[in-house]
Parts: sequence; structure tokens; C-alpha cells
Amino acid sequence: MQQSPLNVPKPAWRQDEELDIFSDAVGQFFEKECAPHVPQWRKAGVVPKDIWKKAGEMGLLGASVPEEYGGAGGDFRHEAIIIEQQQWKGIDGFGITLHNAIIAPYITAYGTEEQKRRWLPGICNGDIVTAIAMTEPGAGSDLQGMKTTAKRDGDEYVINGSKTFISNGQTANLILLCVKTDPSQGAKGISIVGVETDKVEGFRRGRNLEKVGQHAADTSELFFDDVRVPASNLLGEEEGKGFIQLMQKLPQERHIIGLQGVGMIERAIHETVEYVKNRKAFGGTIFDFQNTQFKLAECKTKATLAEVFVHHCSERLLNGTLDVSTASMAKYWVSDVQNEVVDECVQLHGGYGFMNEYTIAKMWRDSRVQRIYGGTNEIMKLLIARSL
Repeated sequence: MQQSPLNVPKPAWRQDEELDIFSDAVGQFFEKECAPHVPQWRKAGVVPKDIWKKAGEMGLLGASVPEEYGGAGGDFRHEAIIIEQQQWKGIDGFGITLHNAIIAPYITAYGTEEQKRRWLPGICNGDIVTAIAMTEPGAGSDLQGMKTTAKRDGDEYVINGSKTFISNGQTANLILLCVKTDPSQGAKGISIVGVETDKVEGFRRGRNLEKVGQHAADTSELFFDDVRVPASNLLGEEEGKGFIQLMQKLPQERHIIGLQGVGMIERAIHETVEYVKNRKAFGGTIFDFQNTQFKLAECKTKATLAEVFVHHCSERLLNGTLDVSTASMAKYWVSDVQNEVVDECVQLHGGYGFMNEYTIAKMWRDSRVQRIYGGTNEIMKLLIARSL
């Protein structure tokens, strides 16, 4: 599917034959290698490691990582295509976007040359699955409130603390862990340390958390009890830079949530139009009712506005001008619209919209967390207000 389901013209940055070819290849991978297994993944609560290896073999992992480190040498356009195809094909739970477009850029941007050569090739071939651990039981949107510490002891850091709600938490063998290297310094005391889980003692994974939606995505508690890692695992070469690193990369993460939202909105409308045009009632179809047409017209209008705005944000991200405020608008507004549209689509399905075997019911459950993670929508509004 090269064109938006809403027939929104492709933006200038997306008009490239090579990108169309890439999009087709990504769509085929998701459709053939992933789609048949999604029900099983949902039951298991985790995506198996072998699909990561297959994605690596197809060149989908590290799509925007430079070729010299084993990546495909692309840019955010390629990541945006992976995101849209994943949403259109309904491959929920596979944490490829987190791995590709959120975590790998931290290492590419801030990692030492040694860290890049040690970690990025495995990230690109699927040997390494990544997670980033910010949230703690007592510190969610308030990153400065984290309690996990990493104390320098010779050539090592000794890590103690816990994290929760960590995506890819059951699978990841490289965790970018946000810690306090100097608890007395507040935000200036935060650092990011790479924890290679296969090489340390004292690291424990808690239970795979049972969520309202997104059941195929493993989401975990993580525990660190006197975990020792080499001092060379500090992201970059200087302590206390973690908060700045997070603030510089969070706009991209929040924009990604907007992109995911647009993809799900479009799929929800597509599924609902198909349903109402085939569902018979009162001598016609549900689509024949003026109310149905009006509701879908409202949904399409909101979806089109969301897509055009997100395309604008992608262009700004590509040229380096996407700021905190604009990314926050994309995250909060699109996720709000996503929930509104998907809820309306459930209503148009009637009782069947509440049945688990219908795609729209799964989308309804999966949508809700978009307004929470990546920083709650309330925090997004505070960030926007600061720009006024």
C-alpha cells in the first residue's frame, strides 16, 4: 500500500520510487512473516526472538543506522514507512519501532566509537534486542524523580534499583538504563548506562505485566541488585548527560506516537467502512444511514488533518527543526483523535465492536495507552504552554 488509505497525497519527502519499493517489501514482510502469528503472539504475551532475526535478515532492523555499523544507511523516512506498514498490517506487539527509531538513535548520536561498533551490528542483525528503561514505580513522567543509582567503583558501575512498564522487557538483552550517577545533582546527575543482560549478575526480570491492550507486546518490571557493568558502558564519555540526551531524543519518540496513531486511525476507518457497507439492517446497509455517513465523514476529516500535520512534523524532523512543543502537539492531539475515532468506529460496529474476534475491538483496547506513554498528554500540554 503506497498511498494513504484516505488518499491524502504523499508529501514531498515521501515521493521517491526507492521508498515505494521499500514500502512494498516491508508490507510483504509483515503480511507473510508476522500477520499469521499475531494471534499466537497475543496469547503468549511476547513476540518470539526468531522474528527479530528474520527482520534483521530482511534489512528492517537498523534501517536508519549507518552502513559502517551494519545498518541499512537510511534515514527517518524509512522508519516512518516501517511504522505505517506495521499499523496498516495490524502487527501489534512487535517492538521494532522502539528498537529502530528510538533506541538505536541514542547509540548512533551519543555512543562512543567503541560502543557503536560493539552494539549496533547486533542491533541490526537481530542478535541484540533493545529496551530503554526510564519509568520507575514512583517516577513516571517525572524523570528527575528516578531512584535507580549507578555508583562508580573503579572500572565499573554498581547499579541498584528497579524499573517498570518497560517495553521489550522480557526479550531485551541490551537495556539503555536511566540512572542517577550523582543523586545530589537532580537532572544534572542523570546518566544512561548500557546493561548487557547476558553478561551480568544481579539482574532480574519481573513478571510480564498483564495489560488492558497491546497483549503481544512484552512489558516488564526489571530489577537491578548490585549489577556491575563496565564503566565503558556509560553512554557517551561523560556522566550527567543523560537528561539532556533524553530531552533531545524525546521529540522523535513523541512524533512516532503520532505516526502510529495516524496509522491506526486509517486502519480503523478502513475496517469500519468495510463493515457498515456489508452489514444489513432495516432493508439496507448500515452505511445507508445518514448518521453513519456523517460520523464517518467526521472521522475522515479528523484523520486527514492528523495525517497532514504528522507529515509536516516528519519533514521538520528530517530537516532538524522539529521542536519539543510541536512534537508534543503531535503526540497529544493525534492520540486524542485516535481514541475518539476508534471509539466511534466501535459504536458503528454495534455489538460486534465489543467482540474480541473483531479487529476494531483490539484496536480500541490498544489505543488507550497512546495517551499515557511517551509522557502523558497532560505533560505534553505543559510543554506546549511553555512555548507561549
